[in-house]
Amino acid sequence: MSNKCCICGTVRNCGQYLDKIFSNMELIGSIFDDYIIILYYDSSDDDTLEKLNNYKAKNNRFSFFINKSEMLPYRTYRIALGRNFCLEQIRQKFSDYEYFIMMDCDDKCNYDVKINLLKYYLSRNDWDGLTFQHPSGYYDSWALSKRPFICSCHHFKNVGKGQEYINKIINKTPKTALIPCLSAFNGFAIYRTNKFINCYYDGRFRLDYIPKLLFIQNIIFAGRMMINDTNNKEDCEHRYFHFCAIFKNNARIRISPNSLFT
Repeated sequence: MSNKCCICGTVRNCGQYLDKIFSNMELIGSIFDDYIIILYYDSSDDDTLEKLNNYKAKNNRFSFFINKSEMLPYRTYRIALGRNFCLEQIRQKFSDYEYFIMMDCDDKCNYDVKINLLKYYLSRNDWDGLTFQHPSGYYDSWALSKRPFICSCHHFKNVGKGQEYINKIINKTPKTALIPCLSAFNGFAIYRTNKFINCYYDGRFRLDYIPKLLFIQNIIFAGRMMINDTNNKEDCEHRYFHFCAIFKNNARIRISPNSLFT
């Protein structure tokens, strides 16, 4: 594997953030021997497409794909489609790159990057997929699976319980330690390509891949599931992706108690 990185993301109505996002992507890319940026664009109501075209003229490491198919009915389906497109590009063209990054292109990554912190974690070999705390706190409980909190927070009555749970853990964790989990994102994640290249994202609500014991532990922790006509179609697309990497490749997914952004 080569010390190169694919930086990927999906974009829709992100125009106001893209200048800073591109700047952050370039800074992150600069710490690798080489990098490329792949974005997947869905129809927007702002100047996102114009920003993408202008940036493509400036950076030959950048490419983007325009989704011309009919818009899928659920947000997680659309995002999963875009992330899977980026993964397929990596499989076909950049499978020798040691790392890839999935990065939100909205306000969650519209901060200054602590680039030395990322360099520090690249020097460590105790993770395969790594996410970080956020300056606003750990907001992304929907993508989180950490025992006994495994299933989607949106399928339990107390939606905020998972967020409270992970923030308590982060606050107690030494800054040099990593927090093991089964799934996490929080707006930014870096992956070792060989541990995730044969996996895919799925935004559908499904429980078939979650071991029964973990499912029971989640119910004991958070109460019975609340499944109805409004929440029985979607789940966070990251959950299946991370479980897939664990099942297939024994991937080590970790959360840093440090924020990558400031």
